[in-house]
Amino acid sequence: MTRRLFLTTLTSSAALAAWSPLTLLAQGLEQVKIYYGFPPGSSGDSVARRVGEKLIGTAYTKNAAVVDNKPGAGGRIALETLKAAPADGSVLALAPVSAMSVYPHIYSKLSYDPKDFAPVSIGAIMHHGLAVGPAVPPSVKTLKDFLAWAKANPDQASYGSPGAGSMPHLLGALLGLRSKVDLKHVPYRGTVPGITDLVGGQIASTMNPSGDYLAYAKAGKLRVLATSGPQRSPYYPDVPTFVEQGFPDLVVEEWFGFYAPAKTPAATLANATAAINAALKDKVVVDSLALVGLIPHGSSAEEMAKSQKAEFERWGPLVKQIGFSADS
Repeated sequence: MTRRLFLTTLTSSAALAAWSPLTLLAQGLEQVKIYYGFPPGSSGDSVARRVGEKLIGTAYTKNAAVVDNKPGAGGRIALETLKAAPADGSVLALAPVSAMSVYPHIYSKLSYDPKDFAPVSIGAIMHHGLAVGPAVPPSVKTLKDFLAWAKANPDQASYGSPGAGSMPHLLGALLGLRSKVDLKHVPYRGTVPGITDLVGGQIASTMNPSGDYLAYAKAGKLRVLATSGPQRSPYYPDVPTFVEQGFPDLVVEEWFGFYAPAKTPAATLANATAAINAALKDKVVVDSLALVGLIPHGSSAEEMAKSQKAEFERWGPLVKQIGFSADS
């Protein structure tokens, strides 16, 4: 082979390599979209947006991710949309673990199977909380006070949640079951409309991610009576947990996790996991999530899958005790 022919061949080979799939993968996808199944303004929405902004210029994607809110059906619409999306890494969804660990127990005809999705990384941990508003007398300062008031005022004894079958809904149902107080459930389409009704006096109480109450609690528009963590929330150090107030099985540290379609290439998933975990360590992200009461928490895909499995096994028996079915 002549020197000129060798150089020409080498140049051509390099040009072809530059356009190979592996090289394009290393350079990152052009654009990534993140579906989130609840309205803008909620705590989980902050996770999707703050993390999405930090994915720019990584091995996973060249640009910041675009968040597409698809509220309704307790977050299931976003997952149904993800199931039908291309399995090339260009589309993710952020969902609460309850969508994978609880919904299969309460929907006999769930439109997706958890196996339809590949875990990517946990995004943030949240605690839930019970809060009361102006419809409840100011003398009600503890969970015990609220349950006594609810028992004495059955027509007003209600609690709102982000949706039927959501973790806050089941926590409220479990509270009613354990306390033997009839707490009527009012499902909302996300946390924001429920809290709006709470501070407006249209409903007595709500069970929601506790971070969604922060601004209202600081303004004195509502009172948080209990939180669901194993220890007190760092955002509500003066508020006792459900455990402290006599309800040992009302312990929930729910997390938001990033998912991809099941057949997404392993290399792409690895890039996404690495990029998300790096974003969750960024001070801007950490500080932003603190404003909505969330604790950033990255993970490997394997750790996420293990936690999801444990939650699935825990909530099966509890759902049976509660007796809730989305089909009833």
